[in-house]
Amino acid sequence: MKRLSVLYFLLSVVVAVNGQKYMTKNGYIGFLSHTTMEDIKGDNNQVAGVLDISTGDLVFQALIKSFHFDRALMEEHFNENYMESDKFPKSSFKGRIVNPSPVDFSKPGTYEVTVVGDLTIHGATNKISTKGTIVIAAGEITATSKFNINPEDYKINIPGVVREKINKNLEVTVAMKYAPVENK
Repeated sequence: MKRLSVLYFLLSVVVAVNGQKYMTKNGYIGFLSHTTMEDIKGDNNQVAGVLDISTGDLVFQALIKSFHFDRALMEEHFNENYMESDKFPKSSFKGRIVNPSPVDFSKPGTYEVTVVGDLTIHGATNKISTKGTIVIAAGEITATSKFNINPEDYKINIPGVVREKINKNLEVTVAMKYAPVENK
């Protein structure tokens, strides 16, 4: 059912946006909290996303329960105590490449871009702006970015007992490998 809702979301975005679209259903979002006491790393390889190369518009959505950790207890605490994933099952981003015109999507190359948009996590939405890289090769588009977020900006409460184990700024890594959407 959750996968159907993600697919429905993506299809509605594809239908709503005119232009040449590229899509992924297995993009990557990971985060890292590094402190002297402990590193906490979560990885999600089931991120759905759409990129419209004619406008630079992009969206992605991730199911919170699709984040995985080295230890099952970390995953349980992440879902139950911090992210409340039954109450807030998804995170999403809706934004655009600020200036897509220098990117020549028709020829192989590497392009630096700036992306702005709304990032929603745990029911809270904040505007973000970040640098990214787009690589065009063999008919595919790969988009990557790294940026930091503060859990408190997304109303994620970190109990004082574990505050020293979780960095106030989490490093987020996004990597999407898009393929063209077939128009029928």
